[in-house]
Amino acid sequence: MGSDVSIEDEDRFRQVYEGSFERLLAYALRRVEQPADAADVVAETFLIAWRRGRQIPDGDEATLWLYGIARRVLANHHRGGVRRERLGERLRQRLREAGPADPAQVVSDQLTVRGLLNRLAEPDREVLMLSFWEGLEPREAAVVLGVSSTVARARLSRARGRFRELVDSSNSIMAVREEK
Repeated sequence: MGSDVSIEDEDRFRQVYEGSFERLLAYALRRVEQPADAADVVAETFLIAWRRGRQIPDGDEATLWLYGIARRVLANHHRGGVRRERLGERLRQRLREAGPADPAQVVSDQLTVRGLLNRLAEPDREVLMLSFWEGLEPREAAVVLGVSSTVARARLSRARGRFRELVDSSNSIMAVREEK
């Protein structure tokens, strides 16, 4: 059912939708943990049905056909969930291995660095973040920024100097506060 969808095709799809929606939703709800996931499964099922509109069987066979589509959508959903869980576990493991001794101090340090970065002009901030947070080499940052490697290296050098000045100034202010 592309852009040349006839009124008859729309009416037929609407009838199939109305006649099958509740059953498909119940089917999906019994097979997923979250109601939102069931809604996604049903929405994707009907999207596939819409795209294959002329393949929809007549009568009660349409609902059975939709069950088959929903079954495959659910299988994809579950495989995706397994992949997400495995990735999440790998990320949690890495965080545990590289975890800071004092998470509160890390958060405080991050806020301080972000505060200092926010005081820089956007081009300085971006080249520093690409270099240090994203781990990009100046030639790689140049591609992201759409400038030559020479320009990226020069920007990075100037940005480091400006950031260093902000850090020194910030440390001086902190030392004065601590003396009081």
